[in-house]
Amino acid sequence: MYPQGRHPPPHQPGQPGFKFTVAESCDRIKDEFQFLQAQYHSLKVEYDKLANEKTEMQRHYVMVRLCYNREQLWLQIARLTEIAKRLNAILAQIMPFLSQEHQQQVAQAVERAKQVTMTELNAIIGVRGLPNLPLTQQQLQAQHLSHAAHGPPVQLPPHPSGLQPPGIPPVTGSGSGLLALGALGSQAHLPVKDEKNHHDLEHRGEELISGIWSAPALRTPLSIAGSYPTPFAMMGHHEMNGGLTSPGVYAGLHISPQMSAAAAAAYGRSPMGFDPHTHMRAPGLPASLTSISGGKPAYSFHVSADGQMQPVPFPPDALIGPGIPRHARQINTLSHGEVVCAVTISNPTRHVYTGGKGCVKIWDISQPGSKSPVSQLDCLNRDNYIRSCKLLPDGRTLIVGGEASTLTIWDLASQTPRIKAELTSSAPACYALAISPDAKVCFSCCSDGNIAVWDLHNQTLVRQFQGHTDGASCIDISHDGTKLWTGGLDNTVRSWDLREGRQLQQHDFTSQIFSLGYCPTGEWLAVGMESSNVEVLHHSKPDKYQLHLHESCVLSLKFAYCGKWFVSTGKDNLLNAWRTPYGASIFQSKESSSVLSCDISTDDKYIVTGSGDKKATVYEVIY
Repeated sequence: MYPQGRHPPPHQPGQPGFKFTVAESCDRIKDEFQFLQAQYHSLKVEYDKLANEKTEMQRHYVMVRLCYNREQLWLQIARLTEIAKRLNAILAQIMPFLSQEHQQQVAQAVERAKQVTMTELNAIIGVRGLPNLPLTQQQLQAQHLSHAAHGPPVQLPPHPSGLQPPGIPPVTGSGSGLLALGALGSQAHLPVKDEKNHHDLEHRGEELISGIWSAPALRTPLSIAGSYPTPFAMMGHHEMNGGLTSPGVYAGLHISPQMSAAAAAAYGRSPMGFDPHTHMRAPGLPASLTSISGGKPAYSFHVSADGQMQPVPFPPDALIGPGIPRHARQINTLSHGEVVCAVTISNPTRHVYTGGKGCVKIWDISQPGSKSPVSQLDCLNRDNYIRSCKLLPDGRTLIVGGEASTLTIWDLASQTPRIKAELTSSAPACYALAISPDAKVCFSCCSDGNIAVWDLHNQTLVRQFQGHTDGASCIDISHDGTKLWTGGLDNTVRSWDLREGRQLQQHDFTSQIFSLGYCPTGEWLAVGMESSNVEVLHHSKPDKYQLHLHESCVLSLKFAYCGKWFVSTGKDNLLNAWRTPYGASIFQSKESSSVLSCDISTDDKYIVTGSGDKKATVYEVIY
């Protein structure tokens, strides 16, 4: 360990011994310390070098995996394209041998195939997806097949959440980006070499990045499995503080370090130190902004008028006080049978309405353990999804909108629910609905960007608010009925004066708007975005809050009627409850699939969510 000659030779008998003075001993100790310090520095440099090499190797490993998946996808597309070309050549060779009549029929069929629409292509290849939804791999392959047959380019539907197969440029359109409601469970019927390959590729897609297409096990975006093996009920902070034996056991539950003081004051326990969300704290922000005192990650930021962001120190009463829930528990699961894109709760809380493909089902949740709907309302076409359903305040009328130009008005007071009126607009689809507090007017967000205003008594279109340059995706109305808020796929949120019929404000963002809600007590507007952020804006001041707990696009958002808290749901399978306005995380739940819609009962005691695994979930809010 020591260089030769550092120490004197051992004392030999008969020789005079060495005697060191105090100064010599200190010098010797100093030399040894400097040697150890140099050795430590050398080892530290080597350790840092190895750590950097490990990081670089991991990055290369991920890139190789991604490239492999992309190559597999393109191989499948190229293979099917080649098959289409060969079939086309065979058809050209066979046609001269047919009779004149049959030749004309074949020629007409070929011309018809060149003009096939996206909906028809979906039906041909077994995809019963939604218009204005993300490109599935089947649709991409169908596009290439169509081109191989020398047909004109097929108009492809827009993608909702930016999830594109690697290497394929995003497709834009008038409905670009609306709500990720992919056709769940559908997989391309493509051959795989063997079962082992199939499962290996499935796991590879799940291990890398959520949303990466795994080939040849092809999936739609919402069917991609998350990193959580099973769903679990929500837990409030008071149940989690100090109660975790292993951080990995409840990775889906989170207590922010920002809430340390509030949690300690409220429950008298030290907050949990583990944070499973460190990877998504305000991406792109300086390191100084991604933590608060103590160096712990932050997820709520105050953004000043000049764009300065600072972590929010939560007040001591962030989690306590009247009207602030402690947690929530799951009390019922409603098996709708199709992707649940819209939900609403009756007042008083007895019935839940779930909208899926072509119908709305009515459930009586006052009967514990009820597994079947009490009624089914067949709306639109069977293969079109319901996007929104709203009850009038008296609970006797339901308005339903979706992927059709017609809104249906249902009379629920009759012995058997029946359609009593239909409202038809020029837009091909309705993405969201709102009802005025006096129940005289209905507002519908149209796929062409307009906001249609309907007189419910006379059942006529009385006005259209024009401003959004792309589809209008979400809507809410102020409690006094004087102001309307709308969000669009043009990256804007707009407010409208309903008395004067004009636009008041416009807020521009860098991401498409998928959901919004206006606080019943006024002042605050919460906006859910494709970028996974939730932003809480003041109705008149430039200051706002930016919240970072979702890992993917925020698909729905709803304020509690007391206005003190709100919930948001996302494609990351999460249901988050936030404190108004600064966004302290009250509780969180991880479901088994993307959570597409949500509603809160008028007494703030129940939450219902609709998800991609073809069910709705009812939660009881515990105070």
